[in-house]
Amino acid sequence: MKNENTAPVNERETLMIRTLWLNIKVFALAAGFICGLGVFVATNWLIIKGGEPVGPHLRLLGQFFIGYRVTFMGSLIGSAYGFITGWACGLAVGWIYNRIALARHGKG
Repeated sequence: MKNENTAPVNERETLMIRTLWLNIKVFALAAGFICGLGVFVATNWLIIKGGEPVGPHLRLLGQFFIGYRVTFMGSLIGSAYGFITGWACGLAVGWIYNRIALARHGKG
């Protein structure tokens, strides 16, 4: 029976880095898809729900996402903006996470 503490340092370091490491590209794509889908679903939910003022709070996204309206076409435009925003935030969070993980492991 082999003791876990007798493993070579290189194998132990490799295991630690591989378990802590976050694939930034995949994380950014996942964040982008989730944000884009969120804007798309929220907009179309309010369109289907209807009512007198359709989505007054969601309409404020038009201040940041140029061309966005609470319509079906606006949901497509908003989902593209949501994907780009989520992708950029995912890149930033993934990069920061990897830097902190490496620094805590003593490699940064």
